[in-house]
Amino acid sequence: MEDDKDFDIIPFSEVTKFHGHSCPGTAIGYRAGDVAIHELLSSRADDEELVAIVENDSCSVDAIQVVTGCTMGKGNLIFKDYGKQVYTFLNRKTGEAIRVSMKKSIDEIDPAFSSARKKAFSGSATQKEMDEFVKAKDALTEWILEIPVEELFKVESVEMEFPEEARIFKSIYCAQCGEPVAEHRARVENGEIVCIPCFNEYSRT
Repeated sequence: MEDDKDFDIIPFSEVTKFHGHSCPGTAIGYRAGDVAIHELLSSRADDEELVAIVENDSCSVDAIQVVTGCTMGKGNLIFKDYGKQVYTFLNRKTGEAIRVSMKKSIDEIDPAFSSARKKAFSGSATQKEMDEFVKAKDALTEWILEIPVEELFKVESVEMEFPEEARIFKSIYCAQCGEPVAEHRARVENGEIVCIPCFNEYSRT
C-alpha cells in the first residue's frame, strides 16, 4: 500500500467547469470521489489503477470522473443502471474496495429544496420561484460539500471480484449499414453480421 498521506484533490471549481454548473448532484459525486481517493490511498487514476462502479447516471458521475480519473473512455468507469446513489471504488494496486452509499435521499435531506425544484421545473415557475430554487440549490450544494462524511455516506469495505481491464476488440462491418462495429457488440441475423441498431431483436415478452 502507498504511504498514508494526504492526496491532493482537484478543486470543486474544476467539476463545475466540466459539468457546466454546480448542484447537489455534483457535490455528492465530489465527496464520494474524495472518499475513494483517501480511503483507498490512491492518486487520481492515469490509467485503470482505480475503478469506479456507479449505480446511476446523475450529475454526481461527472464529478466522480473529474476527481478520480475514472472515465468511460478508459474503461475504469462502469455504469450499472440501478438508479441508486451508490458508488463502489476499487484499487487494483492494493486489491482493496469500498462501497459508498447515501444515507438519505435528497428529498429527506432537504424537503424545501425538493419543493423549490418541483416548482422550478413545473414549466410555469415565476421568476421569484426560480430565484428561490437557485438559492436553495446553492445552499444545499454548500451543505453537502461541508457536512462530515459520516453524516452523508455509509462507507464500507467490500470484497468483490475485480472487473477485467478494458480490452480493444477488432472491428467488423455490418452487412446492413456497412459501418464498422466492435465484434463483441455485433449480432447475427439471417446468417449475416449486423450491428445492434440494424438488428431486429426477437422477444416474446
